[in-house]
This record gives sequence, structure tokens and C-alpha cells, in this order.
Amino acid sequence: MKTVSISLDAGGGRFIAEGTHRGQVIHVNAPKAEAEESRRPTGFSASELLLASAGACTAWDVLEMMRKRRHELTVLDVAVDGVQDEAAPWPYRQIALHFRLHGSGLRPRVVERVIRLACVRYCAVLATVRGVAQISATMELVDGEGSSSGRLPVDLNGVPAAPDEAMDRP
Repeated sequence: MKTVSISLDAGGGRFIAEGTHRGQVIHVNAPKAEAEESRRPTGFSASELLLASAGACTAWDVLEMMRKRRHELTVLDVAVDGVQDEAAPWPYRQIALHFRLHGSGLRPRVVERVIRLACVRYCAVLATVRGVAQISATMELVDGEGSSSGRLPVDLNGVPAAPDEAMDRP
């Protein structure tokens, strides 16, 4: 079981989130008090954390699978965009992930399969929002000389959602 605790840091105008790994904290923006009208955000919004969680969860799986295939990545970036409803409770209706991978000898078909598995089969965050939000992914491969493949679509269809092997999880 995973446990996260959230505590108000009233002086900082934020919440402090601490997970199972004690001492590791995330600052989450809290509502402004009346006297704080000009205060800037003090951390992630709670809904941004969901996007960060989706990006980190899939990045973990991509990195793990690429290493198992003996492909060393020098850079792995994931940008996550989310579109929310305009009315409360503002659920995400679309989540788009863009994976940018640097490394030598990266093969597009292998990387696409790894990303598809991460998004469809292994990421607990995306599994939780699937059916509520439409999930899409793109990838960009950058070789050792800095040449980019450009943004390529990743087909997230064709992989059953039930895992056939266990992934190591933190």
C-alpha cells in the first residue's frame, strides 16, 4: 500500500506532500487567504500533479524497458498536456504525452512499442484515468549528432491492458 500525507504550511501558503519515502516532499499550491491576493503560486496545482504523475510513471516504465533491451538513453523527457472540462469538478478529458529520447541506435518501432506498453499496460496513473480521459502519445528520437526524427505518433491500440509480466516498481 502507498501512503501520502498532506499538511498545510500556512506560513508558506502551500501544502506539503510527503510520500512513503519520508523526507521527500512536494510543494502543492494552497488557496490564497484574503490578505494574500497578490501571492504567486507556491507549488504545483493538484491537477498538475496528476499530469506530472502520468509523465513520471510512463517515463519510469520506458527507461526500465529500454535498459532491459540494452538501449542506453542519454536523455528522456516527457511533456504532458491535459485538457480539463470548463465546469467543476474540471476532470481531464484529454491527456497527451510527448516522449523525447536521446541515444544512439534507437529504432522507432522498438521505442514505439516500449512507449505503447508503458502507456497501456504498466502505468498505474494512466490506468486510473483511462475511460475518463482520452490518452494519446507522440515520440521524438534524437541521435548522437542531434538529428531529430520530428514528432511521430505512437499508436496506443493493439496491446491488451492486462500485464503478462510484472514490472519492478518503487
